[in-house]
Amino acid sequence: MPAGTDKDERRRAMSAFLRSRRERIQPEEVGFAPGGRRRTPGLRREEVAQLAGVGVTWYTWLEQGRDINVSAQVLEAISRTLRLDRLERNHLYTLAGLVLGPAKGDCASLPGSVQKMLDQLSPYPAQVLNSRYDVLAFNDAYCKVIIDIDAIPIEERNLLWLTFASKEWRCAFADSDSIKLHMVAAYRAASADHLGEPSWQDLTGRLLASSPLFAELWERYDVAAPSSKVKVLNNERVGLLRMEAVNLWLSQLGQLRSTVYTPVDEETEAKLRLLVDG
Repeated sequence: MPAGTDKDERRRAMSAFLRSRRERIQPEEVGFAPGGRRRTPGLRREEVAQLAGVGVTWYTWLEQGRDINVSAQVLEAISRTLRLDRLERNHLYTLAGLVLGPAKGDCASLPGSVQKMLDQLSPYPAQVLNSRYDVLAFNDAYCKVIIDIDAIPIEERNLLWLTFASKEWRCAFADSDSIKLHMVAAYRAASADHLGEPSWQDLTGRLLASSPLFAELWERYDVAAPSSKVKVLNNERVGLLRMEAVNLWLSQLGQLRSTVYTPVDEETEAKLRLLVDG
């Protein structure tokens, strides 16, 4: 990869992110008069600069993706001005190349003990994902209840791909719209740590080319973190299943998490056992 490519891509990503956050704030929300002719929605660059206490030219260069130095203090002022939440703020810092916490490791393979743990969780479906939504491990209950991932080629075992582009995706979540929105936002947040990496670029490019919905959600520049929530699955054999998806972080293995689907009522518990144990 040519020198500077990763840094250039980070600046371009930060430029688009700042612009998207600026355009969502209405002038009257921060004390400016709503009148006047505006070429774009939201705040003007000079208004952001004024509120953040930085020079207009400097902020313009920052949003244009120019190669300028930026301090944590200035980013903090911009974060407050743009009303960024914690995840958005962390995303901005990552794009700027400023570290907020310890460096995150990665893991190329999983120890056998992880698979044993997943198998012991049956009849509760469970899987291990990385931040790219690659499925690295799963138990038999996951195949029987969520999707038969074992039947899918290894190179396609990615939840984003299965959700947005693959015809192999057969499970039907009742709240699929909100799930898809959150998945793309979490993927964008994680991608800030992997700008310029071929595997991430390839997945994003294939998703953009294959799914108009992914492309639409990607252009929103929303960021989020994986979260635990109740999901409703319509299984073709037993009907509705109400399960809470709980994330367990495997901290010693880097950016990996195990997602375990646990029933929220006795009816779902009975249906899970019927599906898995027969």
